[in-house]
Parts: sequence; C-alpha cells; structure tokens
Amino acid sequence: MESTLDILIKSIFSENMIFAYFLGMCSYLAVSKTVKTAVGLGAAVIFVLTVTVPVNWLLENYILKAGALEWMGTEYAELDLSFLSFIMYIAVVASIVQLVEMLVEKYAPALYGALGIFLPLIAVNCSILGGALFMQERQYSTILDATAFAFGSGVGWFIAIVAIAAIREKIRYSHVPKPLRGLGITFILTGLMGIAFMSFMGIKYGKEEVKKDKTVVTSSIGSKQISNNK
Repeated sequence: MESTLDILIKSIFSENMIFAYFLGMCSYLAVSKTVKTAVGLGAAVIFVLTVTVPVNWLLENYILKAGALEWMGTEYAELDLSFLSFIMYIAVVASIVQLVEMLVEKYAPALYGALGIFLPLIAVNCSILGGALFMQERQYSTILDATAFAFGSGVGWFIAIVAIAAIREKIRYSHVPKPLRGLGITFILTGLMGIAFMSFMGIKYGKEEVKKDKTVVTSSIGSKQISNNK
C-alpha cells in the first residue's frame, strides 16, 4: 500500500493535474496573465480541493457505494446509491466554491475583481471534479490519504499556474512572432513544461521499489531453478 507521503508527492509532480492530465486548462490559460491573479486562483483551488475531496470521500464510503449504509442497519446493507455520485460531488463542490467566493469578495475585493467570472467557475473546473472522481476510482483506504491526494493535487495546480504566469509576464517584453502571441506561445510553453514534469515519473516510490525488488528476486530464483534442472 502506498504511504500518505507517496500519494502527496505523486499528486504534486508525476500526476500533476495540469501537466499529466490537462485538467482545469480553461482557468489555467485565462487567469495566468499575471502572477498576482494566478496566486489567488491557485490558493482558491487548493482550498476547494482540500475540502471537497475528503467530504466526497465520506459521502462515497458512508452513503453512496454499495453496502455503505450498513451502519444504519442490516436492512440497508445491500442499498447502492452510487448512481448519485456525480450529482452529490458537484453539489459539494458548488457549495464550497460559493463559500470561497463570499470570503474572497469580503476580504480581498481587488482579487475578486481581478478573477472575475473565473472564481465562480471553479465549480465547473475539471480539476476539482477530477479530484473527486480520481478519489473514487483509486479507492483510498483512509480519509488522510484522500486529503493528502487532494492537497497535493491543489499544490500541483498552483505550481503550474504560477509558473506559467511568471513566464508570461517575462515574455511580454520578448520578441514573440506575431502568430504565436497570446495563447499560441502559452500552449507551446505548457507543452514544454509538461515534458519537463514527465521526468518526475522516474521517481521510485516505496511500493513500486518493493514490487520491483520482489520481481527481480523471483526471476533470479526461477533462472537458477531452470539452470539446475538442465
């Protein structure tokens, strides 16, 4: 089983929401013109992911999936509400985003004005719903693992949008060919950064390293047995 630290590191680097899965690209491209707005939206995404994924984990494990309602009584043991997963996940995400929007409007009106329509659109950001669906698919055994995945995914998205915003601020003073100005050069930069992040896939995590060692030992034992039989 993967450790919580492995899950956290993988979700930031080798399974980055932007560079590995290209989720949340609309906000990533639209709000990455300045570092200030990128930091604000990135922080909001971290908060929303860190809150919604654990809440959805609780919903999944104690209400939605088959047998989850057994704690209410044996008559509910066979009840399967998994068909409600999408609706429930989206409702949780929309509720948390509404809370974030109210907090930002109250305490950071300048940032609220800079983010504009893209702040409430976090509710339909692919990376937020993707986090909940990845959590459901991977079946994390504890809420701590789900929280580590959510926080790591948010941090990975934050790193991606702040990095591209910093680059876009610098290239504003560079000579970029006219056909590539704006989104054109941004797509190229995103692709190059994605290739760079692919290098993190070479990291050996605890579980993978143990499995590889077992495979090597097993194959070497098998080879010795074959040679002895000959």
